[in-house]
Amino acid sequence: MAEDSTWDHWWWRPGWKLGKSFYTWHVTFDNDSPAAQLVETFAPTLSQIPTMDPVAREGLHITIQGIGFTDDATTADVQKISGAAATYLSRRGPFDALIGPPSVDKEAIGLPIANPEPFRDIRDDLQLAIADVWGVDQVPERGDRFNPHLSLAYSTGVASMTNLRGLLARNGLSGIEVVQPVAAVSLIALNRDNHRYEWREITKVPLGIP
Repeated sequence: MAEDSTWDHWWWRPGWKLGKSFYTWHVTFDNDSPAAQLVETFAPTLSQIPTMDPVAREGLHITIQGIGFTDDATTADVQKISGAAATYLSRRGPFDALIGPPSVDKEAIGLPIANPEPFRDIRDDLQLAIADVWGVDQVPERGDRFNPHLSLAYSTGVASMTNLRGLLARNGLSGIEVVQPVAAVSLIALNRDNHRYEWREITKVPLGIP
């Protein structure tokens, strides 16, 4: 496949299969949030790209930290991790995320976070919470590179990334940025059976509240 080409985001990654769900921490958004307004802003352009599946408002998220597949983590352990996370995150405060401008990669069109440090701090806290329950050596994704972002569409096939960037520029979208308040992090059970991310919220932990 050409270096400049996208590919299908929905390939089955290791451990995933039909019916699998995954415990993970995400930042999610209300339907009237600044982040959610991006769905309407980008919709006319994304509708012109047959190899991109736009993300619905209810599917918008910023991935922070995974825990594990729901059939590998006990309910008791997940509750303990949530409790520890609440303690750590009570020491953080709400903040404004600077989202954008848009970027195109091999699997998505999205917006990177221009001020990633608060998200990295939250991820560090969540990894500490997992380590409190399972031990440091059992923390998933420990040491992985973490670049928080908000995806607006996922690739379903081959397209030129250069052409996609050009389309965004021609339609006046290449400089889009928004400010999104972040006040909580959600623990969810995530599923991807239907070529979209769907989830059940387990708990929402506020930032800065003991």
